[in-house]
Amino acid sequence: MKTQQPIIREDDEHRVLRFVPRTSDTLPHHPTAPADHPRRRQTTGASDLSRYQQAQDDPDDFRHRMLANSAAFGFTVILVGVGIWLAVSIADLRKTQDCVLMGRRDCAHIVAPHG
Repeated sequence: MKTQQPIIREDDEHRVLRFVPRTSDTLPHHPTAPADHPRRRQTTGASDLSRYQQAQDDPDDFRHRMLANSAAFGFTVILVGVGIWLAVSIADLRKTQDCVLMGRRDCAHIVAPHG
C-alpha cells in the first residue's frame, strides 16, 4: 500500500491524513479479535442481546399486534387531519387579514340562509 505524506500548508488549515484500515488486532472488542488480546474485555450483560430474544415455542400475539397497528394508524390519520385543518384555517385567516389590511370592507364570508 502506497503511503501518503500529509500536506501541510503555511496556514495549517487543511491537512491530508493517512487512512489506516482497522484489523482485528486494532479492535480489541471485535468478535474476531484474538481471545488472548490484552485489551479485550469479556462481554457483559449490557452488550448481551439474548435476553431480548423470543423463544421459538412462544407464539406471536397477532391480535395484540393488529390492535397496536390499528391504533397507530388511527392516531396517524387523526394527526394528519388536524394538520390539514390547521393549515386551511391559517390560510383563511391570512387571506382575511390581507383583505382587511388593504382597506377593503367586504372581507368576511357571510353565509346567507336559504329559504
